[in-house]
Amino acid sequence: MLDELPKLVVLVALIAASFSLSTVLWSGAGLLRIVAARVWQRDGAHHSSVGGGADGGERRAPRRLEPSDVAVLIAAHNEEQVIGDTIRSAAAQVPAANIFVASDGSTDGTVALAEAAGVQVIDISPNRGKAGALVEGISRFSLRDRFQVVLLLDADSRLRPDYLLTGLPLFDDAGTVAVAGRATSALHPRPETWLGRLLTAYRERTYVFVQCMQKFGQASRRANAVAIVPGFASMYRTSILDSVDIDAAGLAIEDYNMTFEVHAKRLGRIAFHPSCAVAETQDPDTLRDYVLQMRRWSLGFWQTVRRHGAHVGVFWFSVGVSIVEVLVTSIILVLALPMLLLSTLAWLLADVARLGGAGFEWAVAIAGAVPPGIVLLGLLIPDLCVTLIAAVLSRRLPNAAALCFPLLRIVDAAVCMLTFVRAFGAAGDGRWISPTRRSSPAIEARSVDPTPTPDRDQAVGEVVRRAAT
Repeated sequence: MLDELPKLVVLVALIAASFSLSTVLWSGAGLLRIVAARVWQRDGAHHSSVGGGADGGERRAPRRLEPSDVAVLIAAHNEEQVIGDTIRSAAAQVPAANIFVASDGSTDGTVALAEAAGVQVIDISPNRGKAGALVEGISRFSLRDRFQVVLLLDADSRLRPDYLLTGLPLFDDAGTVAVAGRATSALHPRPETWLGRLLTAYRERTYVFVQCMQKFGQASRRANAVAIVPGFASMYRTSILDSVDIDAAGLAIEDYNMTFEVHAKRLGRIAFHPSCAVAETQDPDTLRDYVLQMRRWSLGFWQTVRRHGAHVGVFWFSVGVSIVEVLVTSIILVLALPMLLLSTLAWLLADVARLGGAGFEWAVAIAGAVPPGIVLLGLLIPDLCVTLIAAVLSRRLPNAAALCFPLLRIVDAAVCMLTFVRAFGAAGDGRWISPTRRSSPAIEARSVDPTPTPDRDQAVGEVVRRAAT
């Protein structure tokens, strides 16, 4: 039995790297949300579709928000290839007068295209970074005073036609101060290279798994532990913006910090549901752009953790557990590849030792303790399970490229470790270099009529029932 111990340790470590304690716990919380919503729908059908929550405690807002209450703020830096589609997707849901672009030192045609689209634009020079552009846009356009909600939209993101139809009802609870948008990778334009398609498929799997298996549970009313309100397409009540330090010094990105600010200052609840407030984002399709984006995201997370420190509460406990899991998982994955190479080399050299070759006894010992097949299975099998879960949730069949996903997880782990070290030594100013964009034909703007109708009211009521837990 003791001879099998090293193999078991390797297998358990690699499996734990894919299925963390946080994933198990928050998946359970998500299942409870689903059960509670169904019970409420069955037993509370005689109540108003927006009255009360499945677990109680909901404070009903004075009135339901409408698209006219929403300002769309787009921070952009050299985004001429994609900003037209982004503006059109927003203009299909709110009046053009509600759309604002803060061009952060763009040197291409971003400003001209935005002005031609009939939206309000400011040209910031020199560039200040995305967070600085958001602060300038909120101030210059007086968004706090003119609107009840601000939708922060990246210039490469496209709102799904029902983004506001499904997202705004989440504000029916007066305690909700932010709605985290649900991210999905844009299918069009399709990356031209095999590597590009691999990267976007891997990113989509990450979106599906994390948002459905973790974030959905974190967003339950009693937990209120959503770790990030992503800046690509999310909404905030303008009434809390003065309390949020959007452009905090020394941070590479703003969205982690804004989320932590909401929790640290107890400003209210962050709502999220996988079928609400969905938007498409154009993910990197080159390895260089992918690594740069991951480095920026990861660095921003660690810098935010350093800035806020430890607090008491469910959210902070969850973050603490996640930090330990992320660091341990990253170490395991970073070591997995050299372990596989060493084990394979030992396995090959073990035959030499068995034929009488001297000096290769170490190879026999390593090959016997940790065969390369064990390491390979430990990498592939748990990761394949993640892929299959994501496929079931998204109702999309995975392809053979999924076998390469473990390599990208190792890349993620290496970036995580490097940025962890850097975050406690170097600051960031948030200035950005956008990834290479894929231009696409103009999309058709499909507007959603805000006029109440029985079908619309029924649809909105269903949204509220799903998300009320």
